[in-house]
Amino acid sequence: MCGDCVEKEYPNRGNICLENGSFLLNFTGCAVCGKRDFMLITNKSLKEEDGEEIVTYDHLCKNCHHVVARHEYTFSIMDEFQEYTMLCLLCGKAEDTISILPDDPRQMTLLF
Repeated sequence: MCGDCVEKEYPNRGNICLENGSFLLNFTGCAVCGKRDFMLITNKSLKEEDGEEIVTYDHLCKNCHHVVARHEYTFSIMDEFQEYTMLCLLCGKAEDTISILPDDPRQMTLLF
């Protein structure tokens, strides 16, 4: 992974979890060839472990195939919620939780 290719390492992305793609606004240019172009996505894999889906892939410079970052995205269901996480030097770190129920119990107000 190459910290010289990104503006900020592991930027906080709030709840934006990307299963695929690249956060090109954080890409300053390849530290090897010096070009700023689109990224290639290679070595993509999907594993399932204990009910959790894990997607991993590498971000490569389109021109010289320098490895810029390794991307990891996870998805799981815990109780009544879908949980998403992302960790990537280029795309950042993020977490999100969404209710699988029609009405999110966290948004409900208690009636007395």
